[in-house]
Amino acid sequence: MKRDTKNCIEKMRLQADLTQVALAEKVGVTRQTIIAIEKGDYTPSVSLALRLAKVFKTPVEDLFTLC
Repeated sequence: MKRDTKNCIEKMRLQADLTQVALAEKVGVTRQTIIAIEKGDYTPSVSLALRLAKVFKTPVEDLFTLC
């Protein structure tokens, strides 16, 4: 599968001292969704990307980039 985006969710999550479960709860998804995003196997919806950016207090463009 060709991936067209990269993300730094895992890096940001670790810097924020959050577990995958804690981050999932904050944005309203499952831990499995966070795992898939971190691995690059799942591209989140705009709504989820914005919720992630809000948790990390950063622009969404700092979390996701096009390859």
